[in-house]
Amino acid sequence: MAYDVTLIPGDGVGPELAEATRMCIDATGVKINWDVQEAGVDVMAKLGTPVPDSVIESCRRTKVALKAPITTPVGTGFRSVNVYLRQALDLYACVRPCKEYEGVRTFFSGRNVDLVIVRENTEDLYLGCEFEQGKPETAELLATIKRLNGKTIRPDSGVSIKPISITGSRRIVKYAFEYARKHKRKKVTAVHKANILKYSDGLFLEVSREVAKEYPDIEFEDRIVDNMCMQLVQKPEQYDVLVLPNLYGDILSDLCAGLVGGLGVAPGANIGEAGAVFEATHGSAPKYKGQWKMNPTALILSGVLMLEHLGEVDAAQRLEKAVAAVIKEGKDVTYDMKPHRDDPTAVGTREMAQAIIRAMGA
Repeated sequence: MAYDVTLIPGDGVGPELAEATRMCIDATGVKINWDVQEAGVDVMAKLGTPVPDSVIESCRRTKVALKAPITTPVGTGFRSVNVYLRQALDLYACVRPCKEYEGVRTFFSGRNVDLVIVRENTEDLYLGCEFEQGKPETAELLATIKRLNGKTIRPDSGVSIKPISITGSRRIVKYAFEYARKHKRKKVTAVHKANILKYSDGLFLEVSREVAKEYPDIEFEDRIVDNMCMQLVQKPEQYDVLVLPNLYGDILSDLCAGLVGGLGVAPGANIGEAGAVFEATHGSAPKYKGQWKMNPTALILSGVLMLEHLGEVDAAQRLEKAVAAVIKEGKDVTYDMKPHRDDPTAVGTREMAQAIIRAMGA
């Protein structure tokens, strides 16, 4: 059987990581028809949009995509391509495993950190419902807020709307519990700021508690987000699956990646009812473009998640074990995984992928 999969090489170092990952996935023996679709800053320069319609059409047709990093301008320019894809395809669940691999340098080595972040992907502040400072419509909004709520907001303010719905909360919390059950996880922790944000995070917590009653076989607890950050750096081994609204999920997934060695080993998946996009959680590092020195681990592990999603569990396990073996040996790894970053024995992106392929016996 052959699978149709959309491949988005991205920009910056993305195409290099995509090639290395494709090599490893192809070496598992799983047959994939890759539909390569361009997106990002390079496409923006040529076509005036970072996401041509053909990208969305391909993702809807194949229902599975592997996406390398894409640059998101800070402060100005187009909004995140990643966020756009999640919203356009209704990929409501962002799943980011953070797992310790022997050989990766971290302050938490030996603590058996193995966390999964399940982040709501389509609402909260990332909906992008914003009002620019100084605009007439913003002044009208501020006046309306004062009339309806009694709150006076400074007239020189920019405003972002934070919607959290019963629908969005229920489906992400159910996803977290179903994930926990499928993967034999023991506990789900809902993370929120319901002590302050009574009507948004408070609603998320209320729904989380209701859904938890449907899963008596799985332990449930909740944590306030600031306390959760402290807990994670004190005793991360006590946590398992974390389910969070969009913004907190984004922040804590980076924190959890830091527990296991950084974004270079942090894979990600964006799942919806009608499709999925798999991606590394790190950025495109444009200053390293063309140097073939970047660590491909995160995108290769995202490929592992993709193979699992396709039902190719044996291939996924073989690839992950090969990645773990290469990292543990510490010989054929990129500069960032060496004890010293100027270590002359460091290999390039393609060479690390080739070592992983050898470790699979392919």
